[in-house]
Amino acid sequence: MTYGESRIIRVIKARRPKVVVIGGGTGLPVILNALKDKNAEITAIVTVSDDGGSSRAIRDYINVVPPGDIRNVLASLSDLPQKQKEIFQYRFDSNDSFFSGHAIGNLIIAALNEMRGNIFDAVQELSKMMKIDGNVFPAANEPLTLNAEFTDGTIEHGETEITSKHKQIKRIWVTDAQGRNPKSVLPVLAAIMQADAVVLGPGSLFTSILPNLMIPELGEAVRQTQAEVIYICNIMTQQGETDHFTDSQHVKVINEHLGGHYIDTALVNGAKVDMSLFDPNDYDAYLEPVKNDFAGLNEQECRVITNDFINQHSGLVFHDGQKVAKEIIDLAFEAMSRKRNL
Repeated sequence: MTYGESRIIRVIKARRPKVVVIGGGTGLPVILNALKDKNAEITAIVTVSDDGGSSRAIRDYINVVPPGDIRNVLASLSDLPQKQKEIFQYRFDSNDSFFSGHAIGNLIIAALNEMRGNIFDAVQELSKMMKIDGNVFPAANEPLTLNAEFTDGTIEHGETEITSKHKQIKRIWVTDAQGRNPKSVLPVLAAIMQADAVVLGPGSLFTSILPNLMIPELGEAVRQTQAEVIYICNIMTQQGETDHFTDSQHVKVINEHLGGHYIDTALVNGAKVDMSLFDPNDYDAYLEPVKNDFAGLNEQECRVITNDFINQHSGLVFHDGQKVAKEIIDLAFEAMSRKRNL
């Protein structure tokens, strides 16, 4: 190694890698927590088209961006004491017709949205209050509607309605309240363009990941960025979305929606999931482990990193955040080096 090469490596490692994670759902905080431990400069771009549970009720009452995924991401990146984060995450167990099932954090986000007039400014203010190490950006500054066309030609609107049809989805798109193409906000686009790694997932393919990419400006930023675009493939298939999908089918669907081969690296699980630990009454959304299809992944022209990426306990199966985060950081440093050599 020459002196010049050694100096470049020292300079690169002196800077925190810029990692943008795009998605939603329960898998996202696992990865964000692990990346936080790796000392990355994190920006989480969060889905705003969820219409289920407490998020749906609040959205119906006051037409605010669904707060559930944003709440979980804020909690995962917060440096507040654990007791304060538990209060923020507390969900009412009550017979009250309004408070029952609502998380305190969802109500706080809705209140700040009213006070500040938009969800983006509300989340930035709450991020300061919660001592967030990084950035949490809603993918858009308004609630969006998810739309889907199924392979039989029928069309449905709304996440809950789409997944309840149990049909194969051909394509999805998102619209604003007027039925138009939604817009993103400049900090979201700038974060993607300045990133060393852009991470998609883990999360529901059609309802957590793709809705973000279907915001035209955001999708274009992912296509144009010099960052390493990484897809964390789901461990399990999901009923009503990815029934019997292989890992290559997940990647193919994203690439098709983006209009080309834009996934640079796919992180896929190669370990066996112990299905005997599952309680089908609690986890009926999970159908089966996602199968490996390396030939299909090769056709998608992406690098494939396979490992035992699972953390399974008490019937639950998640990604092993530390293992996934290590791969992301290594890939981010590679991208930093490439950009220095351009």
